[in-house]
Amino acid sequence: MAVRVQREDFDIGAEIAAFRRADPGIGAIASFIGLVRDLNEGDAVAGMTLEHYPGMTEKALAGIVAEAKGRWDIIDALVIHRVGELKPLDQIVLVVVTGAHRGAAFAACEFIMDYLKTQAPFWKKEQTAQGARWVEARASDDQAAERWSGSQSK
Repeated sequence: MAVRVQREDFDIGAEIAAFRRADPGIGAIASFIGLVRDLNEGDAVAGMTLEHYPGMTEKALAGIVAEAKGRWDIIDALVIHRVGELKPLDQIVLVVVTGAHRGAAFAACEFIMDYLKTQAPFWKKEQTAQGARWVEARASDDQAAERWSGSQSK
């Protein structure tokens, strides 16, 4: 299980290839890649700055991954989240989960991303033509995370 918070971009193919070489018992790899959009709440977005609290952010992400491993029979997981200045089409986040079967890998990947959006301490500021603004939490993200409360799936 690995968690990385970094400014540098990541190579999706290299990250997934490393998982494939790691364990011949892997039968499924589920992944999610989040990108910077050029539009939010009807406004054009020229860029985004992602901030975090070093140490606390990594601990929160590791806790989310550990919870996923406790809920589903997965082999491994990786979360890479970028911080700093980003522009539209830049990669923000990568979640990769491996398992013997697709069901657990898909569910754990979705759970990790849903919890990351609501539980991980990141702050996003968008640059728009109207000026910079902090991105508020979305009710839809909270609703997505709530569906996992109380459910155990091993």
